[in-house]
Amino acid sequence: MSQGFSVDSTADASVSPLVRRAAAWSWRLIVILAALVALLWVVGHLEVIVVPVLLATMVTAMLLPVVDHLDTRGMNRGAAVALVMVGSLVVVGGLLTFVVSQFISGAPALIEQVTRSIAGARETLSTGMLAHFSNDQVKSATDAAIEALKNNQAKLTSGAFSTAGTIAEIVTGALLMFFTLIFLLHGGRDIFSFISRAFPTTVRDRVRDAGRAGFHSLIGYVRATFLVALVDAIGIGTGLAIMGIPLALPLASLVFLGAFIPLVGAVLTGGLAVIVALIAKGWVYAAITFGLILAVQQLEAHVLQPLVMGRAVSIHPLGVVLAIATGGVLAGIVGALLAVPLVAFLNSSIRVLVADDHGAEAAEVEAAVGGPIKGPATGPEDPDPEPKQPAAD
Repeated sequence: MSQGFSVDSTADASVSPLVRRAAAWSWRLIVILAALVALLWVVGHLEVIVVPVLLATMVTAMLLPVVDHLDTRGMNRGAAVALVMVGSLVVVGGLLTFVVSQFISGAPALIEQVTRSIAGARETLSTGMLAHFSNDQVKSATDAAIEALKNNQAKLTSGAFSTAGTIAEIVTGALLMFFTLIFLLHGGRDIFSFISRAFPTTVRDRVRDAGRAGFHSLIGYVRATFLVALVDAIGIGTGLAIMGIPLALPLASLVFLGAFIPLVGAVLTGGLAVIVALIAKGWVYAAITFGLILAVQQLEAHVLQPLVMGRAVSIHPLGVVLAIATGGVLAGIVGALLAVPLVAFLNSSIRVLVADDHGAEAAEVEAAVGGPIKGPATGPEDPDPEPKQPAAD
């Protein structure tokens, strides 16, 4: 036994300390990577469940302050949840219906303007840089473009929802998200308290503080993103309407939705507005639209986000870009949408978990997003505490 121990010690001593440390780090990192891969594999197979629950959690962070306000004013909690849910459905449903109807009614006018632009460009090209082509060749190319626009008009307005499987998935996810949202708004703090009891009593307070801090960061993120998206949509939509750009309202709505995907969403939706302005009004209006979008984005980056997000959800721009890219690669648009709020949640939670004074760190996070708010992560310490053992005689 002693000889084997001596041989092992001699073998360890013959290896460089740097190599031993690298090996120790390597196998631990491999275990962590394997656990992450297994987690992503499970999440990928349960995507139809995980995504609606995560989206419901984000919506909960948006609606919870309203429900809590009505609750503190004396309204029954269930009635407050029902009122907020019905009001939200009416507002969102009415807005989507109006936007879709405006898009359907405005698409033919946009196609007509594009047709006129192509016809005008035909005359310019025939006498300008493409003068060496025959009139028949130019006319044939432009006629083909016009015919393609007319033939695909129906697809532009209704083709996105033509797949029965897509509709079924959307309906299933929406129902699951709806019921999850109801239970989170009504008794989310009890759910969190029950889940936290799975941890040992020695770390339970720290876990609860971490969850509370993470959820407060999520509230701050959703609240700030909603305000930023609303300002972007109003500013860009008003500018497009003043310039007479077709589909100004649907484009403003896309800007509002795109703002929930930081950096990337605003660029894509703003680029679409510039393209529409270019097609419908020409280079001058496209340049003005581009300048308008830049001005709104500068206002957002230098005034709104630092003012409303605060320290609790402050993430380095490189972290935002990497999170969006990773989420997009793993789960497409939904992954890009959920990546930054997930990082914001983990950022605050981990800070509290590793802090020496986790209570003070959690209080600092809460103060950064406007103070304590009752909710899934801020309920009573333990609604059903474990019975204490009687003292020995």
